[in-house]
Amino acid sequence: MQENPGAQGPYGDRPDQPRPPYGDRPDQPRPPHGDRPEHPQGGPQQPHGDQPAYPPAGPQYPYGGPAPWPHGPYAPPPARPSWYLPTPGGARYDHLARTTASQPWRAIAGTALVGAAFFVVSFVVLTVGVVVAAILGIPAPLEADRLFGDPVFGLVVLLLSIAAVLPIVFGTAALVQRRRPGTLSSVEGRLRWGWLACCLGVAVVALVLGQAAQVLTFMATGGEYGDVFGWAGWQAFLPALVVIVLLVPFQAATEEYLFRGWLIQAAGVHLRDPVWAVVGGAVLFTLLHGYTGAGSVDVFVFGVVVGWLTVRTGGLEAAIGLHVVNNVVAFGLSAAAGQLEKSLQQGAVPWQALAGTVVQLGVYTFGVLYLAKKRSIRTVSQ
Repeated sequence: MQENPGAQGPYGDRPDQPRPPYGDRPDQPRPPHGDRPEHPQGGPQQPHGDQPAYPPAGPQYPYGGPAPWPHGPYAPPPARPSWYLPTPGGARYDHLARTTASQPWRAIAGTALVGAAFFVVSFVVLTVGVVVAAILGIPAPLEADRLFGDPVFGLVVLLLSIAAVLPIVFGTAALVQRRRPGTLSSVEGRLRWGWLACCLGVAVVALVLGQAAQVLTFMATGGEYGDVFGWAGWQAFLPALVVIVLLVPFQAATEEYLFRGWLIQAAGVHLRDPVWAVVGGAVLFTLLHGYTGAGSVDVFVFGVVVGWLTVRTGGLEAAIGLHVVNNVVAFGLSAAAGQLEKSLQQGAVPWQALAGTVVQLGVYTFGVLYLAKKRSIRTVSQ
C-alpha cells in the first residue's frame, strides 16, 4: 500500500516524523525551565475563565462584597426602642406634653407626686438644717418669722429646701410622662442659654426703672423708703452675698419649672387655651407665699405675666431671668442694709410698691417681646 506523504498523524503530526517529547514542535525551541509561553491573548490561560491564578490579598467575602453592617454577613440586631416618646411637632410650649402617652392619670399622678415632693423635700432639708445648726451651735427657735438664729444660715436652708425639688420635677416628666426633661425648658428641648442671657439683661434694666418708679411714688405720697437702702458693712454683707449668688438662681429656676413649667404643661395636655393654666399656676404661686394685701397682688400679677411670656416665647427663659434678678436684688439689698432676717419674713407690703411693679413688668414685657421677634425666637416645636 502506498503511503500518502501528506497524511497526518492522530495528533496533527506527520507519521514519518517522531513526536517530540512533552508535545513540543521540533521547529520551536523549548522555553527555559520555569518559564511559560505567553498566552496568545496576552496572559496565561486560567482554569476558570478570567479567574486569578492565586487568591487576592485581603479579606474574602462569600457574596462578592463587604457586608453593609459591622456585624459580619448577618443582619444587625434590632435597635432598642427609646423610653422617651417623640415630642409633638408644631406644638406650643403648653402642649409639649401631648405625646402618645398623654392619658389623664399621668398628669394627675405627676402633679400629685411633684406637690408631695415639694413638702417632703422641704421637711427633710429643714430637719437636716436643724441637725447641722445643733452641731455648729446655731440657735434654732423654728418660729414662723425666725427659723434660725443666724439669718445667713436660715437663708441657706430656705433656698436649698426649694432648689432640691428641681431633680424631682425632671424625673417626674421622664418617668411618669415618658418625655425628655428638656421639654420643660423650651420648645427646643433645652434651656436656650443665649436667650436667657438676653432676658437677664432686660430684667436688670426693667428692675432699675421699676425701683426708680417705686421711690418716686414713695416720695410723692410721703411714704417711708429710707430703710430699703442701707449699708451694714462688708463683714455682714459678703457671707450673705456668696449664698445669694450661688443659691438664688437655682431656687428661682425651681419655682419656675414647677409653677410655669410643670403645671402649665400638665394642664395643657387637655386644655387648648393656656389662659387657665397660666392663671391657675399664678394662684398656686401666690398661695405658697406669705404675703398679704398689696403683696399678694404683686405676686399674682408677676405669676400671670411670666406665665404668659413663657407660652409666648416658647420657654422658661423669660420667667427665670426676671425671677432670678428680682430675688438676687431683693435679698442683696436686705443683706446690704443688715436686714436679711427681715427679708425672710413675708407679710404686708406698702401699696406704693405696686407702682414699681407695673413699670417693671411693663418694661420687661415690651423688651422681651421685642428681642424675641428680632432674634426670631422659636415658639413652637419642630
